[in-house]
Formats: sequence, structure tokens, C-alpha cells
Amino acid sequence: MAAPAKRTIELFYDVASPYSWIGFETLCRYSDKWNLDLKLRPFFLAGIMKGSDNPGLMVTPNKIKYMMSDLNRLRKYHKIPIKFPSDPAQTFAVKGTMQACRLLTATSMYEKDALENVSRQLWLRIWSRDEDISEPASLIEAMRAAGLTDGTAQNLVSKIKDQEVKDKLKERTETALKHGAFGSPTILVHDSDKKHMFFGSDRFHVIASLIGETYEGPLTEMSEV
Repeated sequence: MAAPAKRTIELFYDVASPYSWIGFETLCRYSDKWNLDLKLRPFFLAGIMKGSDNPGLMVTPNKIKYMMSDLNRLRKYHKIPIKFPSDPAQTFAVKGTMQACRLLTATSMYEKDALENVSRQLWLRIWSRDEDISEPASLIEAMRAAGLTDGTAQNLVSKIKDQEVKDKLKERTETALKHGAFGSPTILVHDSDKKHMFFGSDRFHVIASLIGETYEGPLTEMSEV
């Protein structure tokens, strides 16, 4: 008897978003349990915001205050070590995540099996340890922590400037926009010939219902902190 076909879910994300980290860890934890073909699609959040005319957090002070308390609650609930950066303006407005997004794109193209671990290490740096993810040395440290050799890490960093990598990142960002993306994470659930778009990391009970599964909460702690 043939094994049941895997259900395809695409996760579009930028490590600038802590809610994307929650969505990422949740889908990784449920991947086997729900028999998923989980496709990780790093995109560029700033491009999503611009392309969808989303003004973002900075224009709503109360939303920023809420986010800080919300992440503290989610840290405990999901058992993910989220910690707000000490200088968000410097981290996101000045440094940004363009280099990290290009690195993840290059990883998806040339070292696909390492994409999950590299993504996690970048989130740990920026959203847990308040460390840089914009400088080449920082990116190499993240890849080392993900288990890649120095040679592989340096090769991937060198590809950040390649036009092919830039084009792939742009393509994924535009694909997400075409499906209605306006933030991160954007999740596409494939159901027969349909694709259902979900935003955020708080709709997994609805996704579970859609694919005939059960959402049982966070499941387990991260294996690496």
C-alpha cells in the first residue's frame, strides 16, 4: 500500500520578523506529524511592505508596546527564546536584513538541506542574543553554528552579491505579493488545485482543520537555544 502523499505548505519569511520565527518553529515541529512537504521560502520583508503599501509598526506606537509584551508571552508559551533587540532602530532601520535574506536565498539554492538550521541560527542571533546579522563575519558565525564548514560558509557569503541570488530573492518576494502577502510570515497551504494564504503565526488551528489534522499547541521545546 502506497504511503499517503505529503501535503505541501510554503513558508515565506524574513528573519526580521519574530512572528515568522514562531511560525517557522511550529511548522518544523509539525512537519512529520502532519506529513508535510514544508518548503522554506526566504523573502525580503521590506519589499513586501512596500509592495503592499503596508506602513508597518513604526507609525503605530501602541502596536510597538503591545508587540513587546506579546513576544514575552509567546516566548513562554512556545518555548522559543525570543528577546527584543536593545536598539530596534539600529538593527532594522539602519542595518536591516537584506544581507541575511540574500544569504538564506543562496543557501536555499546551493545548500538546501542546511536552510532550516541556518535560518534558525540567524533568528537566534538577532532575536535572542541581540547579535549582528548584517556583516559577513556574523553570517559566517551563524553558518558555523548551523554545522557548515568554513569553506561552505565563505562560499555562500560570496554568493550574496551574485545577480542570480538577488533575482531569486526578488522573485520569491514578488510571488508572495501575488498571493496577497502584506507581512511575514506568509503561509501558503496547497489543497488540491487551490492555494490558501494565511498571515501570521496564530492560525495553525485553522490550517490544521483545512488539511484534516489537529493542532495540539507548541508540542516541544527547541532542540537548540
